[in-house]
Amino acid sequence: MKDPRQPNRVTVAITGASGAQYGLRLIHCLAASGVQVDLLISQAGQVVLKMEADLEIPSRPNEAEQFFRTHFGPQPGSIRVFGRQEWTAPVASGSNPPDAMVICPCTSGTLGRVAAGLSSSLIERAADVALKERRPLLLVVRETPFSSIHLENMLRLTQAGAIIMPASPGFYHKPTSVEAIVDFMVARVLDHLGVPHQLMRPWGSETPSEGA
Repeated sequence: MKDPRQPNRVTVAITGASGAQYGLRLIHCLAASGVQVDLLISQAGQVVLKMEADLEIPSRPNEAEQFFRTHFGPQPGSIRVFGRQEWTAPVASGSNPPDAMVICPCTSGTLGRVAAGLSSSLIERAADVALKERRPLLLVVRETPFSSIHLENMLRLTQAGAIIMPASPGFYHKPTSVEAIVDFMVARVLDHLGVPHQLMRPWGSETPSEGA
């Protein structure tokens, strides 16, 4: 049975925190499940994708869109890429919000600007829209250690309805590869979105969860 929470359209934002593989794997899993992905990448996010995944993402949205479609191959769901200042993008307005938004990975700077309600980029505006329209907003924060400012920003966003998911993978599933560690976090994000997957077995389950 389909999870009633399962979204049709999700905004994914990749910012400049370490952990680009989390965002890439999440995009792949969403598209493979038939979810439309509205992809936003910060300038620092482009740099980190090059450093950590050897992916040189084109700066033009239409070229980046083709790049991701080629990189992931044919998928049931589509991937649309929007520019950092593309204010006419659907995600910039509460009249056409996505079903959910995930910032993965999320820098402490992005965390702070979203917590303050600032919208100097499309990523921040899209997050602001998700909050005001009461749509799920998940922030996969990648920073250590946390300062009191970081913690206060997390609390403020949690009280506003966002879900803070620090990139803190568990190890009870006995991962034997970096990919398995990445899959742990992506599985938790998909669980909160209501998207079925087979990335890891639910706690106490003998068989993997069903789905793509």
